[in-house]
Amino acid sequence: MPAPGEAPGPSRPVRAGQRGRGAPRYEKNKEVALKGYSVPRFGGPQIPQGDVPITKTITVTEGISVKDLAEKLDVRGKDLIATLLMRGVMVTVNQSLDGELVKDVARQFGADATVISVEEQLENEAIEGLLEDTSNMVEVVRAPVVTIMGHVDHGKTSLLDAIRSTDVAAGEAGGITQHIGAYKVKITKPDSPAFGREIVFLDTPGHEAFTRMRARGAKITDIVVIVVAADDGVMPQTLEAIDHARAAKVPIIVAVNKIDKPDADPSRVMNQLAARGVQATSMGGDTEFVEVSAKKRLNLDQLEEMICLVADVNEQKATPERPAVGTVIEAKLDRGRGAVASILVQNGTLRTGDSYIVGNTFGKVRAMFNDRGLEIKEAGPSTPVEILGLESIPDAGDTFLVMADRDKAKGIAQYRKMKEREAQLAKSSRVSLEGLAEQIKQAGVKDLNLILKGDVQGSVEVLADSLQRMSTEKVRVKVLHSGVGAITESDILLASASNAVVIGFNVRPDRKATEVAERENVEIRLHSIIYELQDQITKAMYGLLEPVFKENYAGRATVLNVFKITKVGQIAGCQVTDGLIKRDNQVRLLRDGEEVWKGKISSLKRFKDDVSEVRSGVECGIDLAGYKDIKVGDVIEAFTTEKMADELGRNSAEAKKERDVAALKAAKDAENEVARAEADTAKAEAANV
Repeated sequence: MPAPGEAPGPSRPVRAGQRGRGAPRYEKNKEVALKGYSVPRFGGPQIPQGDVPITKTITVTEGISVKDLAEKLDVRGKDLIATLLMRGVMVTVNQSLDGELVKDVARQFGADATVISVEEQLENEAIEGLLEDTSNMVEVVRAPVVTIMGHVDHGKTSLLDAIRSTDVAAGEAGGITQHIGAYKVKITKPDSPAFGREIVFLDTPGHEAFTRMRARGAKITDIVVIVVAADDGVMPQTLEAIDHARAAKVPIIVAVNKIDKPDADPSRVMNQLAARGVQATSMGGDTEFVEVSAKKRLNLDQLEEMICLVADVNEQKATPERPAVGTVIEAKLDRGRGAVASILVQNGTLRTGDSYIVGNTFGKVRAMFNDRGLEIKEAGPSTPVEILGLESIPDAGDTFLVMADRDKAKGIAQYRKMKEREAQLAKSSRVSLEGLAEQIKQAGVKDLNLILKGDVQGSVEVLADSLQRMSTEKVRVKVLHSGVGAITESDILLASASNAVVIGFNVRPDRKATEVAERENVEIRLHSIIYELQDQITKAMYGLLEPVFKENYAGRATVLNVFKITKVGQIAGCQVTDGLIKRDNQVRLLRDGEEVWKGKISSLKRFKDDVSEVRSGVECGIDLAGYKDIKVGDVIEAFTTEKMADELGRNSAEAKKERDVAALKAAKDAENEVARAEADTAKAEAANV
């Protein structure tokens, strides 16, 4: 480099083969690759071609991203994206993939993929964690979860109130339970063998429409207590509750309630249940029976001790140190607190601040309350709690899982929501020949459109199902939208656009919604008892039908002569041969047994006087309004019409079931016929030989 002030010297000469400034980096070569052969670029995608042998097995969770799948398959992300692109699937590295697509792509890379749910994965991780480190994980005996079941009005909630020393039944509309409630009870009687122990009670509705809720109660329970009224005996919902308990394979205790009533007969209940396969231990069976009275508080401690005894035989254990796992009992939308869910913690410990996933939603525990409304910081196994901090309302019965990674929980929840939406769209857009034939058949069916809003998710789900099952061959009940929370302006606008009735179950419309409903002329029906709602819907279904007119025969007159009067026309001189003819009757003119005309009487006269009616055997003059071509020998028949409501027809679900049974029977008959024909052919061939 020249010193300051010096002129720059001449540049160094460039030697042969050395690249100077501005010279090309590589020597140009006109040679090209052979035709049909392309040299792969360095680092190009390594995409397997043809069938690849399966060399490994991988397990992936639902909604796995492209990046995570690439790591599992031990391939580069861009190779996986290129493979998906060749299949016509446009994805980014963070996008979730469908289960079937994951299996197909994994097979292409020589791996057999098994897709499991997030719950299964977390359960596996928890088991692996227990196997690896059991020093701090101690299994403890948890409190038994007991579900109270039975027929409506047999005293389930009253029995629970007596045990808890509260009054829940008085707060229920119509005195019948329409939600699942969860309560924790501690045995405080000092001389009881079970002193100090805790029992969790779930109270389920007894009305027939709440079958799904009872089934849900049986699935998350350890023991089922069937409440039977001693004065009423075994009823349909009692038997249904027994079926649910047997399906869930949980032990049954029968509480014979109302033994304080004069007409109580506990032995009749025992015999009725024995006939159904539920036999008392005193009769050589394996089911415990306890006679109680909720009103007089008789033998309640005996029932609690029996529950603890059965729980000890079928001991249930839990690990408090592990992340919480539970089930959603009920969910609702609270005006001040947002989405609120009642959770039964089944294993582990739930703490304030935990992130979780539940169904297709997620959240963080902002606050937690026990069954008596007191705020708590943590809840151990077999504890019913109410939690705040949900992003949206989960479905009752969804599994609740605590997850350390909130972002992962959010991604899985969004994936599940997307899959649910895709399933709904596929369901609504799929058309088959059978479905098309059904649509053509139902072209004349009237639709009763409903928008249903309720206080809790479980009730809304059950009501929507039971209302749609009320559909008949002539009127179809369609629940266009159902949701939890107060009736809003958007509900009213949807009802106005679709000509629907808004049903509020234990909820009311807000002020703006009421104003919009009045302006748009939308009907809002508010109910709090299910059977009243069903009665109203049945009446509305009858109102949609076209009225049927029934004809009632009144009398008959024979035309003996026809008189022509100026400016009046023809008047029929008749004799009433049967019944009674009144001036306000409708009449038809019969000639040779065929109807010629039908209309009304203009005037009815006896000699020159107008009369209101003419009896059998009396002659009269009849002027037919608007018809003058009367002949001797014609018969005038009088009748009245009565407007009647049309029949709704058979229930659609029952009719479909009958059709399916008939089709199955026809298929079996055809199969038997073919088998018989084959046997006859075989016999004939054997005889020929």
